[in-house]
Amino acid sequence: MTTLTTQPETRPAVPPLDASVRRRARIRHNLRRSSIYGVAILIAIWILLPIWLITTMAFSTPENIRAFPKPFVPSPATTETINFFLSAEGIVQSALNSVIVAVLTLVISTLIAVPAGYAIARFLFPGRDAIRLGILSVRAFPIVVLGVPIATIYIQLGIYDSPISLALMHVALTLPTTILVISSVFASVPYELEEAAQIFGSTPVQAFWQVVLPLSLPGIAASALLTFVLSWNEVFAAIMLTLMNRTLPAAILYTLDKSGDPFKFAGAFFMLMPAIVFIFFIRRYLFNMWGSINK
Repeated sequence: MTTLTTQPETRPAVPPLDASVRRRARIRHNLRRSSIYGVAILIAIWILLPIWLITTMAFSTPENIRAFPKPFVPSPATTETINFFLSAEGIVQSALNSVIVAVLTLVISTLIAVPAGYAIARFLFPGRDAIRLGILSVRAFPIVVLGVPIATIYIQLGIYDSPISLALMHVALTLPTTILVISSVFASVPYELEEAAQIFGSTPVQAFWQVVLPLSLPGIAASALLTFVLSWNEVFAAIMLTLMNRTLPAAILYTLDKSGDPFKFAGAFFMLMPAIVFIFFIRRYLFNMWGSINK
């Protein structure tokens, strides 16, 4: 009886790459990476340079603001420009109106967006992605076109020129983004945790309140901050729907052509800082807005 033995298959040896080929590949890789870094640095400078200029001018003296060339750092650093801006007529009341409108927008948008975002993140149904795109496409409607009929309706209802009427308009503007961000937060929570809670006797509602919601609270808070910033910076609806109770952006825009450079730089600083501070808390959830469903 003979046994068959198989010889190991021999493959032809692959000749090593020539040193010049490896060097050219390495050079192309380094050039590609350097070009990406260079473009990123240029974009960062394009965005950060105006922010730095506004901050520098806001803490400079009026003489340095009017001087040319502009100082790169405040010298000397002073709050004279900030104090001048805050002492202008109606600015403090306008800032208070902005806070009231933004808080109302935050509360109403979050209360609506939490159940809507959970449904989009957890349930599979026909047209789910189309609904997400449809929600986001609401932002495509121009505010200028909608402002006149909405102002007419508010006048007929007797709620024109009030914080609640402007907050309702801001809810319509911010709700699509809030829903999508909160849905991405819920999608990042593993569905197996809800299943485990239901196995141990919890109802679906109890699993949501006791497991999903506590884990999602940081993301929901970040989404609420985004809503606050969007309402804080909105100006077109505030111009059309308010007259005596202006918000801070509307008040600054209304007096912009009659004010000097110190007022403009201080106003830009006050409008800019909340957005910059809050965006650091929500950037991770914005990048995950189109996260996959965890089910």
